[in-house]
Amino acid sequence: NSFGVAFTSGMSLGFSLIIVIGAQNAFVLKQGLRNQHIFLVCLICAISDALLIVLGVSGFAVVTAKFSWLEAVARYAGAGFLLAYGARSFYKAWESSACLHVDASGGVAGRGNLTAASRRLTMLTCVALTWLNPHVYLDTVVLLGSVSTQYPDANVAFAGGAVLSSFAFFFALGYAARYLTPVFSKPRAWKILEFVIGAVMWWIAVNLLLDG
Repeated sequence: NSFGVAFTSGMSLGFSLIIVIGAQNAFVLKQGLRNQHIFLVCLICAISDALLIVLGVSGFAVVTAKFSWLEAVARYAGAGFLLAYGARSFYKAWESSACLHVDASGGVAGRGNLTAASRRLTMLTCVALTWLNPHVYLDTVVLLGSVSTQYPDANVAFAGGAVLSSFAFFFALGYAARYLTPVFSKPRAWKILEFVIGAVMWWIAVNLLLDG
């Protein structure tokens, strides 16, 4: 049914956006490796994402109700962004050698490497990584918000799928970090991951264009 499709689409897109290697994910991995404030880190990241997702979905619903032509703009702009994002992932899968390495002290070296200290500093770092990153507004608010307009009668299910993906990813990443890091310390693992992300992005983009 439409609710199931919307929920699955929201979850798939949410995972695709959040799973890309970056400063926030590297920080969560580091906290998991050091076993420091893992629950706090995962909770802050997930709740921040949830608030941004709800903001994007509810905001676009209100705006498009008054200006119907914005739905078409959002549809094609969203599809264009997804195609470009997917192409970038395919390129990284082909060319990139990005990876994360565990050093002798148990830290994570790589893109977005951050140092954790007190509970207060950890909390402030998590908040800053989410709310001071301009890309999060483009991905979470604008992109998810625009795609959600394709499910006018099931946008709550779409948002629910995206929110669930955030909670599932961050808590899984934080608590399974000790097991995942050896795998993703190999460039080949990141190449495979980037390819999967690109495929999901293009799949959603094609569906947006076909629905138009």
